[in-house]
Amino acid sequence: MRRAWKRSVLCWAALTPILALTLFPFAIMLSTALKPTAEVLIYPPRWLPIHWSLHSFVAMWQAVHFGVGLQNSLAIGVLSTLLVIAVSVPAGYALCRFPFAGRASYRQFLLTTQMLSPVLLVLGLFRLAASIHIDGTTLVDTRLAVIVAYAGFNLAFAVWMLASYFAAVPAELEEAAWIDGCGRLRAMVHIFLPLALPAIAVTAIVTFVACWNEFVVALTLLRSPSKQTLTLQVVNLVAGRYTVEWNQVMAATLATTVPVAALFVWLQRYLLRGLALGGIK
Repeated sequence: MRRAWKRSVLCWAALTPILALTLFPFAIMLSTALKPTAEVLIYPPRWLPIHWSLHSFVAMWQAVHFGVGLQNSLAIGVLSTLLVIAVSVPAGYALCRFPFAGRASYRQFLLTTQMLSPVLLVLGLFRLAASIHIDGTTLVDTRLAVIVAYAGFNLAFAVWMLASYFAAVPAELEEAAWIDGCGRLRAMVHIFLPLALPAIAVTAIVTFVACWNEFVVALTLLRSPSKQTLTLQVVNLVAGRYTVEWNQVMAATLATTVPVAALFVWLQRYLLRGLALGGIK
C-alpha cells in the first residue's frame, strides 16, 4: 500500500510540469476573457483580473453570431465524420481481410496522400465546386461542398488507420461464426464491428477534430455569414478590425475549444481502448 502511494506521488510529480504547460494557454485565455477591456493591455500586466466580468462572452456571442457558427461547425463536423466512417469501415475491412495484388502499395499510397496540404488543392477544389450545379446553383457557399471536401481529405487516413486497427482483431472469431452458419456480412456486423468499436470511435474522434479545426477549405468555399464555421467566426474578430478586443477573441477561442474537450472526455474510454487495440499484434 505504501509502495503504491509512493508510486502515485512520483507519477504525479513527473506529470505536473506537463500538465502545467498544457493548461497554461487555457488559463491565459480564461483570465483574458474575464477581464474588462480596460484591463487587457494595462502595464504592468496582471495575471488575474481586478474586476471579474462575463461581458466578453456576451459581446463575443453577439458580435460574430457565435450560435450560428456553432451549429454550422457541429453539423459539418458530424456529417463529415459519419460520411468518413460509412466509407472507411468497409474499406478498412476489405484492406485487412481480403488479399489482392498491390495491397501493400495501396496502403503506402493512402499514407502518402496525407503529405499533401489542403492549401495546395483549394484552387482546384473551388473551381470544381463552381462547375457543379444543383437546382441551378453551384456548390460554392454551400455546406454540402464543405462536408464532401472534409470527408475527402480525411478518408485516406481513416482507411489506413482502421485497416491497422482491424488487423488486430483475430480472424478466427469470424471463422468460428462462419462454421456456426453466419455469412460474412452477418459475422462482420454481429462479431467484428462490436470488437472494432473502440477503433471506430478513435477514428471518428480524430476525423471530427480535424473537421472542427479546419480553416482553409471553409474560407475558400463559404461566403455567407450564416453558413460560416466557428473558425471563420473567430478570425472575424481579428481580421479587418482597426482595434482588436482581445478579451472577446479569447472568449471565442475558449468557447470554441470546449465542445471538442467535452467530446474527448465523453469518449475517452473508447479512445484508450482503441489505442490499446492498435498496439496489439
